[in-house]
Amino acid sequence: MGYHRAGFAVDGVDIVPRHRYPFPIVQADALEHLTRLIATGEIQRYALIHNSPPCQAGCALTVGTNAARGWGGDHPQLIPALRTLLDATGLPYVIEQPTGKAPVRRDLTLCGESFGLGVLRHRTFELGRWSTTKPAHPRHRGYVRGYRHGQYRDGPYVAAYGSGGGKATVPEMQHAMGITWTDVRGELTEAIPPAFTQWIGRAFLTARQEVIEW
Repeated sequence: MGYHRAGFAVDGVDIVPRHRYPFPIVQADALEHLTRLIATGEIQRYALIHNSPPCQAGCALTVGTNAARGWGGDHPQLIPALRTLLDATGLPYVIEQPTGKAPVRRDLTLCGESFGLGVLRHRTFELGRWSTTKPAHPRHRGYVRGYRHGQYRDGPYVAAYGSGGGKATVPEMQHAMGITWTDVRGELTEAIPPAFTQWIGRAFLTARQEVIEW
């Protein structure tokens, strides 16, 4: 949605059905679909490729102390294979991940506070074949509401992940992130605010225009 608002025509790809997705979408394995697009030359229809591979292999829920406790299970790390394919396209791209231990460059980090949102939702973005200036990370106004290590704290942000423990309800997540097209908890907990991708989309278009003018 953020890229749409920035002026892009958007096609989506997901391995599971996403009936509430507001744009054309192909149900497929993303790596296999990208391989096919490269082989047929169809990939050249696109100006930018945004990727949000499964994050469980490097996020806070499955590393560090949580990993030592046996939480989270085993998860494949798809980013190296994905990056190889993205480089083969010759196109600019974005790889998005939570701010954990995923093997991505921290070219850009965005926070909900930058956009006046009700979530922090820190996300790291690797930018391939293009770059932009990193925005300042604003000071947070307080805590994320909910329990952490057995202690409850109130605050101006809601926890848009999991359930219980003071975490956000579905309407709260929708409002906090600015997402109206789905009310499925699992989709909301994995989503990023469209304000993030709208910012990235506009930054990419500005960077491309600067190259053309140069």
